[in-house]
Order: sequence, then C-alpha cells, then structure tokens
Amino acid sequence: MILILLRAAWSQGDPRKVIYPTDSRGQFCGQAGTPLEKKPLLFYFNILKCASPLVLLEFQCPTTQLCVEKCPDRHLTLMKAKLGSNEDREYYQQYCKDGVNLTKLSPPEILKDGLCPAILMPSKAFTRRCLPALGTLKGGVVVVGNETTFTDGKGSSINATDVLEASKKSNVVVEARQVAMRIFEDYTQSWHWILLGLVIAMLVSFIFIVLLRFLAGIMVWVMIVLVILVIGYGIFHCYMEFASLKGEPGSDVTIRDLGLQTDFSVYLQIRQTWLAFMIILAIVEVIIILLLIFLRKRIMIAIALIKEASRAVGHVMSSLFYPLVTFALLAVVIAYWAITAVFLSTSNEQVYKVFNNSECEYSRETCDPQTFNTSNASAQCPDAECLFAFYGGETYYHKYLILFQFYNVFLFFWCANFVTALGQVTLSGAFASYYWAFKKPDDIPSYPIFSSLGRALRYHTGSLAFGSLILSIVQVIRVLLEYLDQKLKGAQNKFAKFMLSCMKCCFWCLEKCIKFLNRNAYIMIAIYGKSFCPSAHDAFFLLMRNIIRVAVLDKVTDFLLFLGKLLIVGIVGIFSFFFFSGRIRAIEDAAPSLNYYWVPILTVVVGSYLIAHGFFSVYAMCVDTLFLCFCEDLERNDGSPERPYYMSPELHEILSKTKMKK
Repeated sequence: MILILLRAAWSQGDPRKVIYPTDSRGQFCGQAGTPLEKKPLLFYFNILKCASPLVLLEFQCPTTQLCVEKCPDRHLTLMKAKLGSNEDREYYQQYCKDGVNLTKLSPPEILKDGLCPAILMPSKAFTRRCLPALGTLKGGVVVVGNETTFTDGKGSSINATDVLEASKKSNVVVEARQVAMRIFEDYTQSWHWILLGLVIAMLVSFIFIVLLRFLAGIMVWVMIVLVILVIGYGIFHCYMEFASLKGEPGSDVTIRDLGLQTDFSVYLQIRQTWLAFMIILAIVEVIIILLLIFLRKRIMIAIALIKEASRAVGHVMSSLFYPLVTFALLAVVIAYWAITAVFLSTSNEQVYKVFNNSECEYSRETCDPQTFNTSNASAQCPDAECLFAFYGGETYYHKYLILFQFYNVFLFFWCANFVTALGQVTLSGAFASYYWAFKKPDDIPSYPIFSSLGRALRYHTGSLAFGSLILSIVQVIRVLLEYLDQKLKGAQNKFAKFMLSCMKCCFWCLEKCIKFLNRNAYIMIAIYGKSFCPSAHDAFFLLMRNIIRVAVLDKVTDFLLFLGKLLIVGIVGIFSFFFFSGRIRAIEDAAPSLNYYWVPILTVVVGSYLIAHGFFSVYAMCVDTLFLCFCEDLERNDGSPERPYYMSPELHEILSKTKMKK
C-alpha cells in the first residue's frame, strides 16, 4: 500500500503547479525549456472578474489569461491603441493572443472573439501575477496608477474604487505574500547572525550540561534563581515600555481596535501589548515561585537523582551527541513527507470549463479546447470560450486524494514516532548498562551507545514499530477530529460541537498516556529485551507499585529540567532581542537592517529551545531509566551479599525507605 501511494503521488504529481501560474490553455508561465520561458507573469484580460482570492490564486479567474514578459505600466484602451501610433499598437499587441494583427481587425471583431483585452491599466507583479497598482492619495482617494477614473474601451467609465472592491480579497492574500517576502528578506539579511545565535545556544547548553555533571546541586539552585531573575527582568522591561508610552499619540488604542496589521511593529507602539506581556510574565513568575515553595523538600530529593544522572552521563558522554542522530533522521522523515504531500496535492489533471458573458445552458460545463469550436456549446453560445479552470479529475485516484493525504500523514506520524522510539531505547539501553554494572565504571561496556543502538536495530524494531503504530493511530484520529471541527464550524448543532470537543479532549489525554506508557515500556525493553506488550505490562505495574515515588520524584525532576531549558532560552532570547533591535550601542552598526526584527529573535528563541530540549532530553531519559532501574533493583534485591543492590549508597539512602545492608 505504501509503495502504491508513493508511486501514484510521485508519478502523477507535478510541483510546477505550485510554483508557476497557468494560462487559459493550461501552459506554465516562465518555465525553463518551454516557449513561455521568457514570459513569467500571468496577465488577466478583465481583472474585475477576479474578486475571490480562492479563484485568483488557486484556481483560475473566469476571464482569458495570458503569459506576458512584464505587466502593463500605463492606462490604454483598445480603441486608443488602434487609432494611435505604431508604438501604441506594438505595446498593446503584446497583451493579445498570438497571431492577432491590430491593423487588420476592427475593435468590435477583436472584442467579440476575445482576442485582446478591452483595456490595459497600470499593474504590478505580485506572486507572478499582474494585479492593479492600487494606491490611495490624501483624503483616502483610491487611484490606479495616477488616475481615479478611466474608460473601459466599451464606452463605459470605471471608477478606481470598483477595481479596489474587485481586488480587495485578492490584495489580502497579496499583502500576506508581501509579508512572507519581507520575512524571507529578513532571513537573507540575518541568517548568519541567527546561526551564530543557535551556536551560542548550543555552547551554553553544552556548558550547562558539563557543569551539571560536576556541580549538580549548585547548578540546580543557580538555575532556579536565574530563571526567577530572568522572568523578573522581563516583567521590569515590559513595565518600563508600558510607562514610556504614556501620553504618546495613539498608544492607548486597543489591540482589538487595531485589528490585524501586517507590520507587527505597530503592536509594540501601544500600551496594551506591553501590559499583556507583563501580566503573562507575572503569572508565570508567581506559578514558578509557588511551585518551588511547595516542592522545596522534594526538590532536594530530585537533586540527588540529577546528581546520579550526571554521573551516568559522565560515563556515557557520547549520549550527549545522540540527539543529533535523532534530529537528522527526523529531518529526513519530515522532508520526505512534505515532498510526497506536495506531489499528492498537485497530482491532478487540467480541467476546462465553458465561460461566457450571456446566458448559456452549457455555462460552467466541462469542455475540450481541441473540439470546442465544432461543438454544440460553441454554436449555441457564440460568445462562450473554453478556458482552463482548475486542476482536478474524475478518476477514483482523484476522488480519494484526501484519503491519500491522510494516509501520508499517518505514515509521517508512524515514521517520526519510530525514530523517537529508537532514540529512547538507545539511550535507555546505554544508561541501563551503566546502572546494572556492579563495578562502575569497570563493568560498563566500552561503547554503550553503539552497543545499545545495535541491539535496538537487531532485536527490537518490531516492538518499536508496534508501539509507534498505536501512538500514530491516536494522533491520526486527533487530526481527523480537527478536520471535522473545521468542516462543522458553520454548523448550528451545539450537541455535535459539544461531543466533538469532548472527543478531542479524550483523545488528547489518551495520546499523553500512551506517550508516557510507551516511554517506560521502551526502558523495560532496553533492560530485559522483551517484546512491547510484556514490557508495557511490566512497566505499568512497576510504576503503579511505586506511584508515590513517580509523582514525587520523576515529575519534580522533569520540572527542574524544564527550568533549565527556560533559562537557556531566556538568556539567548534577551541578548538576541537587544542585538536585533539595535539597543546595544557598542555593536549597533553590526546589527542588520530588517523589516521585522522579531523574525530572527523568534527563530533564535525557538531554535534555542529545540537545542536545549535535545541536550536535556538526554538527562530526562537518563533520570527515567535510573528511576525504573532503581524500582526494579529494590524489588529484585535486598542488599545482602547474595542479592546486593546495584544502586549507589547515596541514591538508596534518599530514594528508599530502608537502609542498605552492610
């Protein structure tokens, strides 16, 4: 089934449909190696018929479209071009169909056969399409080029506001694409600084992990204090910005009144934005402080577990670099899924429809451009044309494309979960070999990561695939529920909406439970080498027998490691904010000139979190493995010479209720 899907997608898909616009004959504008290679832009004979952005940018407008070298830059009617100079006629003729001679045909004949547009208006190229060059003068007067009104070449007058209304929805999409272009420009200007910021985040994370190896207790408390200080500084900075805008013109406008703006820096010029930031940070600060107060005794126990994890990581240093392998494999999975999705979404055929101005029974019916001139539709509807409409198809393959897309999503989840599971089994196997080594480090394997990876690939691929399959099914069901939610947004049935919300909540909880169970099942697989179901059974009941320790220790340790990620992201984020916003005077000239300085800041912050998560995930996996090994060790052994404990005396003293026998 997988091979059938991939063969169908990759054989019938055509990504050119996403890249190049298509004219009325279904030809791609600007594609290399074709007669239209030097005509990259799409020109519309009558842009007023293109009112919907869905029609304009995804399908086709119900008017003739032509591939041209450049968009028209002046207002000119067909009559003026006909009666004007040779230069005007040559200029106008490049926007007519091939083979049209303006000197031999009269304007009525040209317009009747749809050979040329009735009017040219100043346009600009947006997303490879020629759209009217709309603008506004003082007082809100709408203009196209420099004119407010112009004739349409048929004796009627067109107001620029009519063009504005016809293109309003299209301009929303165009404006969004302009924002995307500006963001792309910002990336081209700042990519090396972004890369430097991510390298700094990697170095800070690595240094933090190394210091945690030797100074676990001190580093945890330093981390807690610094997180509180960093968030506190964020609150102070938001307050100073909020206070500095007091009395500034327009600063009291609310975010709701401002609406959606493509220039996001506008939001930073109103007080309500900084007030919202300040309130959010204050709530986070209070929550963290309250958690630290209530968990102060358990934090001491969690620190001891982190110290033991630090010793394990110190003996298995190669584990710190394994997240790079997981990242590379996930990048391959994501790239393969994205390419297949593009091929699936473009694996359609050209569909032609009948377009006409007068009433016609064949209007919007499917037609064949090769035989249209001899068909009944052409005879009964003289002004009708057979134009390219959209990409689609009537075969079973085209009808069930949405199912193929869902299947592709399922494959993506399955492969991504398998890669994650492989990393968890590999790391847990390496740390389990450290724990169950009676004499540390003499009994630890020479290459624990490579040995664990080899065992996982050789013996446990079926178990990993089965565990990933269960999780993937739940995730796909969640995607289907989201899809149904989008489809039923306009429905008035409140009971259906309530049931859908309940199902979404239940499956969200189920996904979290399965992830937790899978993670511990993989640890048991790494320890005993059993299959998935027995391992999941053993892990579940082992955790249930130690549920208090799980609640007290495991989650508190996860909370402390999360604070470490938060600290790294906060430090790198604050420095990137001051640098890209030009607030560091010493290196102000080095900062790139950007349209939106938040673009590199947000990229660095997200990238820093992913990098920190990659390093700290090793610690989290180590803590979970050692914790399960400790619980298993406590049940299997009693500390006697015949059945000695494998845990360290410090770990036993803190985690168990009994003293280790001498």
